Amino acid sequence: MSLTPSNMLPLDTKAPDFNLPDAVTSKRYSLSELKGEKGTVIMFLSNHCPFVKHVNDEIVRVANDYTVTGFSFIAIMSNNVEAYPEDHPDLMLKAAIKYHYPFPYLYDHTQEVAKAYDAACTPDFYLFNSELKLIYRGQLDNSRPGNGIPANGRDLREALDAVLSNNQVPAPQKPSIGCNIKWKE
Repeated sequence: MSLTPSNMLPLDTKAPDFNLPDAVTSKRYSLSELKGEKGTVIMFLSNHCPFVKHVNDEIVRVANDYTVTGFSFIAIMSNNVEAYPEDHPDLMLKAAIKYHYPFPYLYDHTQEVAKAYDAACTPDFYLFNSELKLIYRGQLDNSRPGNGIPANGRDLREALDAVLSNNQVPAPQKPSIGCNIKWKE
């Protein structure tokens, strides 16, 4: 397992728009179609990454807990599927079904979206407010494969709770750690 940290996109960055196909429905979605009333969580995930597999169940719990409060969740997979066929869109569909993803799982074939977000690893999390300005980026929580800390989504949950209570998102924000995005040559 590689240990790649988030690049920590500057706060207040406007969310880059996109139009990507969903591996589950094959429908294309733009950010404006998927954004939430209270805010939007954009997650860079992959099928094969052990860091993502380790927290998949908690990602689903967080999404289920906060979607009902006005947040939307969007997962994007940007890995090079020619070099990493286990991330192929057909297998993205299987992963979405297996983990009961309550959010679209979009395929960034060109990797332009990952570059626009300065994504570096999977998982990587970005929380944008209702105006699509970045207010949190980094880790889900302190849990990592093999460290004995259970996944609880604490860092992301605290950021979401801050938005709901009209408070500042807590600092410091810790980078996520995971598998590097598998870039095309």
